[in-house]
Amino acid sequence: MISIDDIIDQLGGADAAARLTGVGTEAVRKWRQSRAIPSKHWTAVIAATGLPLAALSGVPTQETPAMPEPETPAGATAALVLADGTVFWGRGFGAHSPGRVGEVCFNTGMSGYQETLTDPSYAGQIITFTFPHIGNTGCNPEDLEATTIAALGLVVQQDVTEPSNWRSTQTLDAWLRSCGVPGIAGVDTRALTIRIRDVGAPNGVLAFPLDGRFDVAALQAQAQAWPGLEGMDLAKQVSCTQTYTWNEGTWAWPDRHDTPPHRHHVVAVDYGAKRNILRSLVAAGCRVTVVPATTTAEDILRHEPDGVFLTNGPGDPAATAVYAVPAIQGVLERGLPLFGICLGHQLLALALGGRTYKLARGHRGANQPVKDLATGKVEITAQNHGFAVVDSSLPPGVRVTHVSLFDGSNEGIACDDRRAFSVQYHPEASPGPADSQHLFRHFTAMMDAS
Repeated sequence: MISIDDIIDQLGGADAAARLTGVGTEAVRKWRQSRAIPSKHWTAVIAATGLPLAALSGVPTQETPAMPEPETPAGATAALVLADGTVFWGRGFGAHSPGRVGEVCFNTGMSGYQETLTDPSYAGQIITFTFPHIGNTGCNPEDLEATTIAALGLVVQQDVTEPSNWRSTQTLDAWLRSCGVPGIAGVDTRALTIRIRDVGAPNGVLAFPLDGRFDVAALQAQAQAWPGLEGMDLAKQVSCTQTYTWNEGTWAWPDRHDTPPHRHHVVAVDYGAKRNILRSLVAAGCRVTVVPATTTAEDILRHEPDGVFLTNGPGDPAATAVYAVPAIQGVLERGLPLFGICLGHQLLALALGGRTYKLARGHRGANQPVKDLATGKVEITAQNHGFAVVDSSLPPGVRVTHVSLFDGSNEGIACDDRRAFSVQYHPEASPGPADSQHLFRHFTAMMDAS
């Protein structure tokens, strides 16, 4: 039978055990003292050790007496309550909400908070910004990646100040209120980020109640009951509902867009498309027709495209694959050039016979290094994904083209005999600032050769 000491030793000692499980050093001391682990800590222990539940079934447990409802700290008007009962108190801003439940993740970008919040790939998630100063450049209608905010809420360290930027037309607080999205400031985002990094992304509820009253036990139960992103198809929730044409190119400041003559017609399948992806296609010389996520291969091909683009999007690719994979396979059979990014990359891998899995913490930020295996060059990329492609599942004829230099996970594939390729990151974003723009040129070159 595995002992309490064995578990603590496996975690690297008492201090490491407290840090990895997020229960505190005093809790670990009580584990040793009582020779038992409270049942409420088991989820964190299993996540940190990687041991199956069966291996821990012989560990003594102790029932923890019900604790009184924690008092709301002075000045706190909002709370982030995690599924394990951890509470981060803070000051609410944006829209009041009794509680929005989702996966708590973190984003390491130092700028672009407006684009991040409107990225449809963040549906179902509460974003923790690791950069402390969020909101200091305000908001404007030009930097939206979609018409509405996709994220459920945001967590920041510093209070949102008045904006200081000549392009600002609205404060972050006012914009969030107009969109019905809550935020919480005054949180130790470093501690929360380390927790997510070490244990994985938890379910949580962000509450900013109008009456200032909190039922922490009920909020924790809400977080525990949320099923999580695995198995969840969110693309249909953020996709367009009707086909439309996009003609706007990339920005050429101060007051126009770069819109060269159209050489090709591309159908973009919208699983949660960002506007700058569509702008990049137009800037590359494409006339773009955007179709809903559930569009069949027959309907895609009815537009007589020169190529097909698979956009980014939220949720579990295996769930979206139910309707997306047959459509992608139909396009592949026709032999049209095909380019996918983010969720589109994962769906292409599934259509080619591969598999996907959920990452423990995901890749979200504008500083993600990716290596191109063909050239050896490293691109600094923008990323936002919680799932990845299993390299070993890819069939013969499908090669890995890019890998993450953070964790070695898959960042790109190509199937040359099908004229199809995809990347996990966002080449339309500008962290490099133009490291990955060549991918759009590669796509148009494939169509030129058709």
